[in-house]
Amino acid sequence: MKKRFIALIDLSPHSEHLLRFAYDWSKRVGAEMLLVHEAFALVPLMTPYETKIELIDIANREARHKLKGLSDAILPRGNRVKLHISEKSLVITIRKLLEEPFDNLVFIGIKRTGLVKKILIGSQAVKVINDIDNLIVAVPEKASCCTPDAIHVAVHKNYPLNIFELNKFLRFIFKDIKRIKFFSVITPEDDRAATEKYLKELIELYSDKYDASYEQYTGLNTLKELKKILLEKGNEFIVVQRGARILLDQIFRKFLINELVYEGNTPLIILP
Repeated sequence: MKKRFIALIDLSPHSEHLLRFAYDWSKRVGAEMLLVHEAFALVPLMTPYETKIELIDIANREARHKLKGLSDAILPRGNRVKLHISEKSLVITIRKLLEEPFDNLVFIGIKRTGLVKKILIGSQAVKVINDIDNLIVAVPEKASCCTPDAIHVAVHKNYPLNIFELNKFLRFIFKDIKRIKFFSVITPEDDRAATEKYLKELIELYSDKYDASYEQYTGLNTLKELKKILLEKGNEFIVVQRGARILLDQIFRKFLINELVYEGNTPLIILP
């Protein structure tokens, strides 16, 4: 099935970087590129239906003009990027697009916009992550594309890793990736031996194709070891699964987003 990259472009200053990141990656793997934008039409409550439709149409046309202008300015001449503009919510639009016969990878930008939004990854991004059943790439503002030496995959024995989606993601990245490191965050309530057993099972599953290893972190202090690796390497990805502890727990999420993703400029891959 043909690969397709769906980039959610909000026309903010960060859009330029997100567009370049997704486009560069798409060219490396031969994926079709689709830019999606949610247009906003200011329609007063008591507006007649015909006028409402006209205002929405104007908003969509203006958004298309801006989106095309951005892509023409950023991407090489003659690019075949497609545009999709709608006044409907992003979640509704993406769900409809995912019904089409493609292997899709959805890209969304995350940016520093204040303490609360940093922790929550931005309200729009959170909604997409929570409501879209597809692989998602959350791209921080300074992440570079796109030849990761390794991926770090967060797992927990009580929430089995979605192997199918991880394998699907691996088909989106390049054949020269060498290393996969699985890691778990351990709390006093966790069974360390059972966690280690699960991590070893994952290593056995992937060791025929990759240099697979694992790590157990006992808290935020030991997670700083991962942060040090990411800051030194600068070309590695973090993979988490929707519903995983490191993404749901506010303390771990704050560390994941603020220190690993933002400070490390590390793309975050979310498995459904």
